[in-house]
Order: sequence, then structure tokens, then C-alpha cells
Amino acid sequence: MAFVRVCSLDDVWEGEMESFEVGDKEILVAHLDGGDVVATQAICPHQQVELVDGELDKKTLTCKSHLWTFDLTTCKGINPGHAELARYPVKLDGDDIYIDPDGDTPKVAHS
Repeated sequence: MAFVRVCSLDDVWEGEMESFEVGDKEILVAHLDGGDVVATQAICPHQQVELVDGELDKKTLTCKSHLWTFDLTTCKGINPGHAELARYPVKLDGDDIYIDPDGDTPKVAHS
């Protein structure tokens, strides 16, 4: 699959995030402070909790369940540091957000 239009910037305002079905994947789109748009897996790699129910603070996403935190500029874990989220390629065309759902694979944490 190539880039697919997922939503527009009006659907995910700066400082917010929303979950979308893209192909056979659930993808979280986060519109970070400063205007960057990041697409990542919608499920926490820890215990399969919906990340959209967590908290987005500037560029840090905190899962509501066990407070795992991720830096969405890199999709790497802050706490714990070994955690990682998928990072899907994003392309903006005007106000439209396009994502390549095959550009990465959802990550799972290993104990």
C-alpha cells in the first residue's frame, strides 16, 4: 500500500490526537505543538491499551494505563527507555494528512 489520505488538519488540531483505521491497522495521528504531524501505532506496546485515551503533552504521549511515556518526535520510549512505537511515514498535501500504513510495523514490548 502507498500513501493513503487519512484525515485533514481540521480533524486533528494542534495539541490533539485521534485514532483511525488505515487498511488493516489502527493508527494514531498526533498533531504536535509546533505543527508536526506524527503517525504511530494506536495500541500501547505494553498491555494493548488504546493510546488515544492517554495524554499528549507537547511532544510526550503518556499511556493512561501504566503511565508509559513516549517521545513522539522519535517514537522512542522515555519511561521505560527500551519501549518503542511504530512510526509511519506522513505526508501533508495542503490540509490533507496522508500516511503509509506499510511503512512500519506495530511494536510489542518484551519483558
